Amino acid sequence: MDLEPLISRMKLGAAGETGSWRNYRPVVKRELCNVCKTCLSYCPEGVINEMIEIDYRFCKGCGICKEICKQKAIEMVPE
Repeated sequence: MDLEPLISRMKLGAAGETGSWRNYRPVVKRELCNVCKTCLSYCPEGVINEMIEIDYRFCKGCGICKEICKQKAIEMVPE
């Protein structure tokens, strides 16, 4: 079963680049990340790619990626 169509991807919409709304942004600690891609699957905005890079133009800073990361490889830092 191909899961790719089930994962949403960000796109420019009527609200524009929504990343300016956040107070905190997720930062990936590369030394801890094992690229399991769980954060990619749970991100409600679809702003995390296969290389676990975050598109901050659309990231709203919800922190779901941080909470779901079993490796504790994502931290939320103030803007």
